Amino acid sequence: MEKRKIAISLPSTGDDEWQAVREPLKTGWLTQGPKVAAFEKAFAKRHQVKHALATTSCTTGLHLILAAAGIGAGDEVIIPAFTWVSTANVVLYCGATPVFVDVSPVTNNINTEDLVKRITPKTKAVIAVHLFGLCADIPYIRSVLPPEVLLVEDCACAAGASLNGIHAGGLGDAGAFSFHPRKSITTGEGGMVTTNNDALAETANILRNHGASISEEQRHTGSSPYLLPEFNLLGFNYRMTDIQGAVGLVQLGKLDRFIAERQQWAEFYREQLYDISWLRLPCFPTNGNHAWQAFVTYVDPDRAPVSRNQIMEQLQSKGIATRPGTHAVHMLGYYRDLLGLKPDDFPGAKQCNDNTMAIPLHNRMTAEDYEYVVKALKEI
Repeated sequence: MEKRKIAISLPSTGDDEWQAVREPLKTGWLTQGPKVAAFEKAFAKRHQVKHALATTSCTTGLHLILAAAGIGAGDEVIIPAFTWVSTANVVLYCGATPVFVDVSPVTNNINTEDLVKRITPKTKAVIAVHLFGLCADIPYIRSVLPPEVLLVEDCACAAGASLNGIHAGGLGDAGAFSFHPRKSITTGEGGMVTTNNDALAETANILRNHGASISEEQRHTGSSPYLLPEFNLLGFNYRMTDIQGAVGLVQLGKLDRFIAERQQWAEFYREQLYDISWLRLPCFPTNGNHAWQAFVTYVDPDRAPVSRNQIMEQLQSKGIATRPGTHAVHMLGYYRDLLGLKPDDFPGAKQCNDNTMAIPLHNRMTAEDYEYVVKALKEI
C-alpha cells in the first residue's frame, strides 16, 4: 500500500462551524452570552443533567467544582495516578493535597480495591477519570465512599459516554468535560461543568464570572444601565466566549454521529487486530457506551518483538502517528519531588505509562486509512 500520512487525531469541522461564528461576530456579542447559554442548555439536555456551565477548559471546570464545594487547605482529594496532569493540578490550586490511587491496566481507570485503602477522615473528594471515553465504575466508587465525600467525574474524554443508562456527567455529584481539538467535539479550547446539585451550580456560576452576583448578560440586557454586580466571593474569569459557544452548538449536534462512526471503526480494529498476541485492545463495555475519544492499546512487553517505543517509531516511519495513552502523574518531576513518590508506588499506572499506545481513530479518517494502520501493525 502507498505510504499515507495519518494523524493521531483531527477535529472534524467545516462550513457549518464557519457559518455559526458569523452571528456573534456580526452582533458584537463575543464574550459569554446567548450562544453560550444555548450551548449549555443543549448540552444539559443531551447529557440529562439539570445544570451545564461552560468554562474555558476542563481544567478550569474541575477547579471550579472543587472551589464551589469549598475544598481547601487540609483536605485530601483522591485522584488516579494515570491521567493528564491537570487532574492533579486543580487539587493544588485549591490548596488541598492530592492523594494518588492506582489504576487497572485493563481499563486504565481507577483501581477500586486500591481506592478503598486511600480513604481517610481528611478525604473530601474523589476525582474519577473516564479515561479515553470509558466510564469509571462510579456506582461502586460511590458505594465505598462516605456520603459527604464529593464524587467528581473527570469527563474530559467522555462527551456522549454512559454507564447503565446514565450519561457521563450525571453519574457523580458533578462532572467536567473538555472541548480540546483532540476530543470528539471541540470549541478549540473550552469545557463544561455538569451537575444536578442546585447549590453547587449556583456557586460555580458566580465563581466563573469573577464572583459577580449578576451575569454580564443580565447587566447588558436589563433595564438598569447603572447596575453593577456585588462581589461576595473571590472568583475567576472562566467564561467561554460566544464564538466558542456557537461552534459548540454545531459540534454537539454532530456528537452522536461522531461517536457512532468511532464505534464502527473501533469494532473494525477489534476484528482485524485481535490475533496480534502482543497487542491488548481496549475494553468494549457491555453496560454502557464508550465515547472513543481515543483507541488506546497496550503493548505486552513480554510478547512484543520490539519495545513499545520502537513500535511507535516504526509506525511513524510509515506515516502513522501514535502517542502514549497519557502519563503516570506520580512519575512526573513536580509531583515526584513534592510528594516523595517512586515509580513503583503505583505499579498499574507505571505499566500504563510505559506500555499504552494510542493508534489513530477520528472522524476524518477514511476506510483506506484504517486498513493501512492494520496492515502496518500486522507487519511488525
